[in-house]
Amino acid sequence: MAKTDTAPIMSDKNVKELLKILQYNNAPTAKDFIAVINQVGAMEKQLEAAVNELTAIRRELAEAQKQNHPVKDTMQKAVITMQSQVLELRDKLAELKESVINGCKDAIDAFKEKGMTALDGIAKFFKIKPALENIRDALDKNIRDDDKAIAKIEAISTEYHQAGLHVKNMGRAMLGKNATQEAAPSGKIATAISYPFRAERRIFASMKNSVESAIGSMARLEEKAAERKPPIRETLENLSKQVEREKAERPAPVRSRKSNMIGADFGPTWPEVQRTVIIIAGTS
Repeated sequence: MAKTDTAPIMSDKNVKELLKILQYNNAPTAKDFIAVINQVGAMEKQLEAAVNELTAIRRELAEAQKQNHPVKDTMQKAVITMQSQVLELRDKLAELKESVINGCKDAIDAFKEKGMTALDGIAKFFKIKPALENIRDALDKNIRDDDKAIAKIEAISTEYHQAGLHVKNMGRAMLGKNATQEAAPSGKIATAISYPFRAERRIFASMKNSVESAIGSMARLEEKAAERKPPIRETLENLSKQVEREKAERPAPVRSRKSNMIGADFGPTWPEVQRTVIIIAGTS
């Protein structure tokens, strides 16, 4: 299998620039954001380790097929399943990385336009929680599949060695020797086969821990954004109260006599009087 994906997330120029902005300005969100990036970087390394273990499992499969070990068919099915798991995780992780990098770009643009106030609610630039939860769910399924594969390999291996014990005791009986009561341990091939599966399972479990830590860090970023930015309704209510308070504290304006007369009904206006006089004069 080829390399897991593109360059590590910590080497991306947008990620490095946003981290530099947050650290330089002592942003309170810097710590949790750095934690998210580090946890995504840990997932990258863990996925690479899973790829390496898959390669080791294939070698053990080849050995089992060479020895015609009864576990070979079960192992072959498990290898196919595991390859599908790793490819799925690679795609999901690639989508997560792309979302993080795009969020960094948007946050940097907002900072250049509005300054640090734009980064108070930095979580709004990173809608990655659903992607993290999808990866966690996939890892849960992978761990269950590995547990089933390991249990089946061990069961087949035990049965194989029990059969070997019966054959061995038949030979001992023919030689007049006492029967052996216990089967030998699983054997070198079965042990070698199950070990990479166990290693793969440990890697998936570690990766799940990284995902859950990233989800926790994102939750803290969202909480900090909510603390710094009151709800819109609360903001409007506060503004309304402030306007009412200022209106109550403002002294009443002094009105002139002329202004008090505006709007009152005092009969005809002066132009109307002039027109009436002209008309009367013309008829007399």
